[in-house]
Amino acid sequence: MISIQNYVFPETLEEAYDILKSKRNNTVLGGCAFLRMGSKNIGTAIDLSKINLNYIKECDETIDIGAMATFREIETSPILTKYFNGVLSESVKNIVGVQLRNSVTIGGTVYSKYGFSDLITALLSLDADVVLYKQGRISLEEFLQKDFEKDILTKIIIPKTNKKAVFKSIRNSNSDYAILNVAISKENTDFKIVVGARPQRAKIAKEASIYLGKSKLTSEDIEQTSSIAAKELNFGSNMRGSKEYREVICKVLVKRALMEVL
Repeated sequence: MISIQNYVFPETLEEAYDILKSKRNNTVLGGCAFLRMGSKNIGTAIDLSKINLNYIKECDETIDIGAMATFREIETSPILTKYFNGVLSESVKNIVGVQLRNSVTIGGTVYSKYGFSDLITALLSLDADVVLYKQGRISLEEFLQKDFEKDILTKIIIPKTNKKAVFKSIRNSNSDYAILNVAISKENTDFKIVVGARPQRAKIAKEASIYLGKSKLTSEDIEQTSSIAAKELNFGSNMRGSKEYREVICKVLVKRALMEVL
């Protein structure tokens, strides 16, 4: 059960941060779609909808996505469908339904570091950075490894490159949470293989990525890469699939994604 004592609409990030830090159980809200998944007593709920963070901007060298941009906006954005083979749009299009995607925000998902997140997997493959109000700009990979520290995620920054990228997932049904998801990006001989919903947080398969970049990209190399990825990453079990099943599926999804990105 979720209980909220106060609900506020700050008009600046400074005001929002001051309220957040004033009490331990004050919380910044995203789209609130996943609040029902847990039980929490919130003192003051902080709604960022008046701070103009729902944008997707193409800059000279980056693509900036505000924390309050919704999954539906990511799915339909002409900017995001234009770059990286539309991998970000592809990663969110099967998440439950349009109603949910209209409320889920990129900031709420990334800041919460959800292990089941399809979007985080895709973002990791694109070398995305996160910008936090106090901590500043850090790589998404570093952010996912850090302990939770109260802060406000303001935006995601993606370098504009010539990366080609592919997203794959397997689900029990089309709109269900992923049993496993994979994103792979390629730029020249630089590959990044990312596996998420393990069911732990998404992680880069670094050994497999390095091996592939040095290989001749033969069918045998692709097969070996998928095996390396499955071995170097840890998998777990939950209601959607066992550890052993995920390890087998990892090889299949990595192989499929590699064949497509190549």
